[in-house]
Parts: sequence; C-alpha cells; structure tokens
Amino acid sequence: MKKLKKQILLALGIFTSLNLTTLKVNASSFGAEIFCTMRDGGNDHESSWDAAYTYIKKQKGGLFKASPKNAAAEITETVIREKEKFSYCVEYLDNLHPNRQLIRDLEKEEKRKEKEAQDRENKRKKLEKELEETNRGISEEFTDETLDRYSY
Repeated sequence: MKKLKKQILLALGIFTSLNLTTLKVNASSFGAEIFCTMRDGGNDHESSWDAAYTYIKKQKGGLFKASPKNAAAEITETVIREKEKFSYCVEYLDNLHPNRQLIRDLEKEEKRKEKEAQDRENKRKKLEKELEETNRGISEEFTDETLDRYSY
C-alpha cells in the first residue's frame, strides 16, 4: 500500500512538473505573440509590454511571479527561437531592454570624468614642478649677503 502511494505521488509530481514547464513555454510564447501583434498593429511600446507582461505573470504558477526582466528575456528568446513566425517583431526587441543604452552612456560619462580628473591632476603636478623650479632659481639668485638688510 505504501509503495503504491509513493508511486502515485512520484507520478503526480513528474506530471505536474512537466505540465508547469509546458505552461511556462506556452505563456512566454503567447506573451511574445501578444507583444508583437500589438506592436505590429501600431500600439505603443508601453501598452504592448503591459499586456504581454500581465499575461505572462498571470500564466506563471507558483509562489514567485515573473519579473519584468525575466518576462522581457522570455519574449526575446521566443522571438529569436521562432524567427519565421515573428520576423516582423525583431525591430521592437530593443525596447524591451532600454537600460542597456543608458548603461553604456553612463559608462562613457564615467570614463570621461575620470579622464578629466586625471588631466587636472597632471596639470596640477606640472604647475607645482614649475613653481618649485622657479623658486629654486630665485633662491639661488639671492645669497645671504644680499638679503642682509644691514649690509651697505
């Protein structure tokens, strides 16, 4: 009897995990279809994304829902995997990952600021060196005798 219960639970567990995997694939596939169809129909990115993301979140079972980043990755994977079906949608994929350009721009700005700071530091050191050389030249020009105010 215990053996039969274990076998039933094992079979149920395997069936459930396969079923959830199928739901996950179908959710991301249909989410991509929603996104691409809406974009192709002339809708803006936000409304298309909201509809696709809401569907993907709703279809995911379990405790944890799909994050926006994961949902965007799933839509991208589906569009790339099914190129023939979604060939018209490739041009819209960059909008799913907008922060990449922002990150590149921020990195460029950071490098520019570092270079400016390094240039300022180099100029400061150069000026200090020139000042030291100038002061050394002046101090060599005047001896103790020429600085003695009582020597006439």
